[in-house]
Amino acid sequence: MGMKWLLGVDIGGTTVKMAILDLQGIIVEKWEIETVILNDGKQIPGDIARSFFEQCQKSNKRVEDFVGAGIGAPGFIDFNTGVVEKAVNIGWNNFELVGEFERLTGLPAVIENDANAAAIGEMWKGAGSGATELLAVTLGTGVGGGLITNGQIVHGTVGMAGEIGHITMLPEGGVMCGCGRKGCLETIASATGVARLGLEKRKGQTTLLNDVKAVTAKDVFDAYSKGDAVATEVVNEVTFHLGLAISNLANSFNPEIIVIGGGVSKAGDALMTPLKETFERFALPRVFQSTTFKIAELGNDAGVIGCAWLAKQMFLKK
Repeated sequence: MGMKWLLGVDIGGTTVKMAILDLQGIIVEKWEIETVILNDGKQIPGDIARSFFEQCQKSNKRVEDFVGAGIGAPGFIDFNTGVVEKAVNIGWNNFELVGEFERLTGLPAVIENDANAAAIGEMWKGAGSGATELLAVTLGTGVGGGLITNGQIVHGTVGMAGEIGHITMLPEGGVMCGCGRKGCLETIASATGVARLGLEKRKGQTTLLNDVKAVTAKDVFDAYSKGDAVATEVVNEVTFHLGLAISNLANSFNPEIIVIGGGVSKAGDALMTPLKETFERFALPRVFQSTTFKIAELGNDAGVIGCAWLAKQMFLKK
């Protein structure tokens, strides 16, 4: 019997990341293509299929040697039918992504929300390796997350489990979120939220943040590391709300590992030290004692690795 392969596909608003992995989850080839959203993204499955066939030809791999594919996609997904009900940034509405992909490639496919796929990747080969109870939090342009219990992602009734960024933290006086409500965690703890707070709090103050025109989350954490008072106020506010939200989630389902990823996680100890202090303050003692915080390890590969795991679980046993 020859080698068997897994295909991981992580569809984003700008690029589609693709990887071929062996059955142990090792990436043997990876590449990306542009996400062309013209015509409501209808050509995306065709672009993926064409790129996949080209890569197989380049690397002398046969399509029939692939166990299957896992696809990570943004938006609201019907996991039973493989339909993306809505993906605003791409233009999909009730788009039969899995069916179209399978028709074009001949591979069986399974679909997952992109944030959940990244969480699964970290569980399989990253910071959560070996854990079956895991909470993944992604702090990027928004705040995403994934809940894993007993080694399986939690979807909820209509696939909305893990929408950590839309936990309401400031029901009165919070700023408007992209979801249409006010005071979501995403408006505070995302990269854009941290930058917004930095811009607001520097007004009329003596601070290192005045040295930069367009404040970023990195600027805030850099200034915090230098003892800047305004940046310290911002970081304390961010980690208070983030730590409170995470502790309430942890009190609810008691994860073994909490993985923090996304661009904001690059702040390292400047983020993690005050975050863990807040977590200790609000988590139940037994929850705090049994939980380990880790920074995500897989970066942009987390999604394709998680998708490959899904394909392995779904199709290898058949």
